Amino acid sequence: MRAAVFETFQGPITIQTVADPTPREHGVVVKVTATGLCRSDWHGWMGHDPDIRLPHVPGHELAGVIEAVGKGVRKFKIGDRVTVPFVCGCGSCPQCSSGNHQVCDRQSQPGFTHWGSFAEYVALDYADTNLVLLPEEINDVTAATLGCRFITSFRAIVEQGKVAKGQFVAVHGCGGVGLSAIMIATALGAQVIAIDINKDTLAIAREMGAIALVNASNNADVISEVKAITKGGAHVSIDALGSQNTCYNSIANLRKRGKHIQVGLMTGDHQHPNTPMDLVVANELEILGSHGMQAHKYPEMLKMIRDGQLHPEKLIEKTISLEEATKALPRMGNFEHKGIMVITSF
Repeated sequence: MRAAVFETFQGPITIQTVADPTPREHGVVVKVTATGLCRSDWHGWMGHDPDIRLPHVPGHELAGVIEAVGKGVRKFKIGDRVTVPFVCGCGSCPQCSSGNHQVCDRQSQPGFTHWGSFAEYVALDYADTNLVLLPEEINDVTAATLGCRFITSFRAIVEQGKVAKGQFVAVHGCGGVGLSAIMIATALGAQVIAIDINKDTLAIAREMGAIALVNASNNADVISEVKAITKGGAHVSIDALGSQNTCYNSIANLRKRGKHIQVGLMTGDHQHPNTPMDLVVANELEILGSHGMQAHKYPEMLKMIRDGQLHPEKLIEKTISLEEATKALPRMGNFEHKGIMVITSF
């Protein structure tokens, strides 16, 4: 098969012909029809993920058709159109047994623990636990936007944040995760404040439903600005970027008993940020992480998409080829794009 491969971290990504994958006993091989480019792929290429072994094929947001099945697979068959969350659970560890496959003790992640979807085919483990059948109403390109950024935002807003109608929600960072969070919170009736450093990105945030915009590049006090807009602070605030500043601001702009949700990956010098713990104690704030979403939780989200409450397709900036992806992925650290790019030509 053709695949995009890098052999050194931060090195060239080239199109190579490599061996086709084969399914494990409880796994499948999926013919990839569409796969998204995500900043998490950039983190992997940079060398920020300890699971990656070189040479490596990135890619973890995907849609496709099952090409081969292991003999232990019971719920899926060749020809099924499927997607998958980026965290795949084993189905039997204590976390999976409690329904929390997104923090599985033996999790696998295509594009990280093994070769991913920047290829014609990808192998996925424990298919009965992790695969999601795609409804006819959702096309492959849209489905490929769901597996990381959108589901992570959905769980952050719905499950972790428990966002309710009328609440103020602050979203720090308006990339794919942030824009998804804005769309989802708006659909639930929340009042969303979008914070970013790029005026064009903030304009898209407005289109996704944000009622107020804060440009952090020309606003010296984001915390005070959010508190003024919300008349006391956000009920729920999300760091959708992952930096010292966005994490701190997201916690500090909360009203009493508010919730901070950390979604953006914290890497390098940002792994252990300063935390205003005095505010956490005095105001009884909650600090929560959000790491993907379980396959068995997809139906609620898919229903909202089918019913027209959510429109993830609006986040798609353009479709590209596998060759174009080899150039686009290394540039993702520059934040040049205002929406999601999806590979549709392999």
